[in-house]
Amino acid sequence: MLLSDFDYHLPDDLIAQEPLPDRAGSRMLVVDRTTGMWEDRIFRELPAFLAPQDCLVLNDSRVLPSRLYGHREHATGRVEIFLTKPVSSDGLTWEALVHPGRKMRTGERVIISDDLTAEILGRGEFGERTVRLHPVGNLLAVLEKVGHVPLPPYIRRDDTLADRERYQTVFAREPGSSAAPTAGLHFTPEILEACKASGASIAHITLHVGLGTFQPLRTDTIENVHLHKESFVVPPETILKMNQAKRVVAVGTTAVRAIESDPAASETEIFIYPGFQFRRTGAMLTNFHLPKSSLLVLVCAFAGRELALEAYRYAVSQKYRFYSYGDCMLII
Repeated sequence: MLLSDFDYHLPDDLIAQEPLPDRAGSRMLVVDRTTGMWEDRIFRELPAFLAPQDCLVLNDSRVLPSRLYGHREHATGRVEIFLTKPVSSDGLTWEALVHPGRKMRTGERVIISDDLTAEILGRGEFGERTVRLHPVGNLLAVLEKVGHVPLPPYIRRDDTLADRERYQTVFAREPGSSAAPTAGLHFTPEILEACKASGASIAHITLHVGLGTFQPLRTDTIENVHLHKESFVVPPETILKMNQAKRVVAVGTTAVRAIESDPAASETEIFIYPGFQFRRTGAMLTNFHLPKSSLLVLVCAFAGRELALEAYRYAVSQKYRFYSYGDCMLII
């Protein structure tokens, strides 16, 4: 299979730059894999599509304010460090994207604030850096004070105080992600209660979104794709709830990747593409994804490539809002 088989045209003006005032007010395109049909609904109607003995699986990873701005120790030009994954047991050494990368040599120090400096330790295969953070006090507390919300590059504006709340799910608990599990952004406490009232159980996994979300696929052949590893946990109580359910409804591609991976592992690099045999996932809620991305390939694996891309073209024609702050799709 070719990566070009997972492409579609998206006008720039359909890329959502701001969240809607109402989290649950997004449009929801409901795609039925059995009939090949779809219908326009509103996310607030999600509980109507749930049934007793469904299990709704949510990713409770919390987005870190992981974009840092500073300057080189002996220079004034601005340096951006985007933390993507901790790689040491003490949580102070990270895989990161650094800009401007070419000027940042091993051993250089970046002054971020009075409470935080960073040292460049090494360079990765695709230009990523290994950095060692030196906080004054607890790192997470310092990041909350000096870090910025890591909005994706297609949101062409600086982050705001409002993004600290809106680029976070209402059920986020475990800090560690470099991007939001965006399908979960639509939920409110009231919607979660309505899902429970429909008879569905609620279960949680934790998958920390890392560099793989931001790096482009670097091969033209789908079978040759290798994703970065991401840490994840599927708790025993979640496995029990899924085993007892008639249907597992995964909220987001991150939840799908977690529940379709070996639960005994601590990291996954699973790449799901057409032909994959889904063991757990019975339905999926997901936002609209970038062309030729691993996330769109996963959606095509679940819904069928032709149906998924046809639904995407319909969403474009109806001016759905795309990507992180955009609308969503429920695939049943």
